[in-house]
Amino acid sequence: MAFVDEIHLRATAGKGGNGVVRWLRVKETAKGGPSGGDGGRGGDVKIVGVRDLAALAAFRNTKKVRALDGEAGSNYDRHGKDGAPAILKVPVGTVARNRQTGEEVEILEEGQEEVLLKGGPGGYGNPHFKSAVNRNPFESTPGKPGETGDIELTLKLIANAGLIGFPNAGKSSLLNALTRSKSKVGAYAFTTLEPNLGDFYGFILADLPGLIEGASSGRGLGTKFLKHIERTGFLVHLVSAEQDDPVAAYRVVREELKGFAKGLETKRELVVLSKVDLLEGEGGVESRVNALKQASGSEVIALSTFDDVMLKKFSDRLAQLLRAE
Repeated sequence: MAFVDEIHLRATAGKGGNGVVRWLRVKETAKGGPSGGDGGRGGDVKIVGVRDLAALAAFRNTKKVRALDGEAGSNYDRHGKDGAPAILKVPVGTVARNRQTGEEVEILEEGQEEVLLKGGPGGYGNPHFKSAVNRNPFESTPGKPGETGDIELTLKLIANAGLIGFPNAGKSSLLNALTRSKSKVGAYAFTTLEPNLGDFYGFILADLPGLIEGASSGRGLGTKFLKHIERTGFLVHLVSAEQDDPVAAYRVVREELKGFAKGLETKRELVVLSKVDLLEGEGGVESRVNALKQASGSEVIALSTFDDVMLKKFSDRLAQLLRAE
């Protein structure tokens, strides 16, 4: 399942309704007097969390969103109706950032609701201006504009495990083998241009775009890849047996994790020597596995997605690790 993970919108909260000048007729009350109602409040711009990871796709062709304005007041001190809010349904894991103010809010739970932009208050009707020296005020105030801003919605994936590694390390093939995902597979770099997801015994696995040296500073797919690792609970780090120096390839990825954000390099990790069917003889596999164990200090599993026995062994171990999380 591919999805949209970043959206930019121009958003405007509703304007408050105008307060009005109105009067009670003398026959309706002994003294008559002002009776203009206040204007309704403008609608807010809100976001609410939903479980649909593809929810941001609904805004793919949307450039502007606007909440409704509040209605003007009316006679008999009746307040105008508040404007309806503009509600943006976003996947759990979305960060909303106001580009003007730098303020951010995060949606971490289904049903969580946050106000991004506040609607303008309604104006006052003429009863507010009545005083001992001014019993028949002809004053009222207009409603005020709502807040406006450029909103950036970014989905930082919340997955149980993320498949990471160099481009063409076999991540998509592994996701397809473990789940019913249909990730694109090809013998060239950057086959995966955005995250793909699959269900693995109730756990969400994410095939994350391939990494190259310098990604933490923007090279290749850069931070488009790395931002999704921040909320991924467990890492499955694939190192292809095709690499001339698997340890060097492993260390490049680890350095990029460390360089992007504090703490990424401390996430639990299972290292996989992938595509071992391309090696001749058991000695080559064993030496590479031992070298990766020494370099990583983590468990290392040799794997070929074409070997049913290897795949079953890996699947069982991954399920065991995920249940222990």
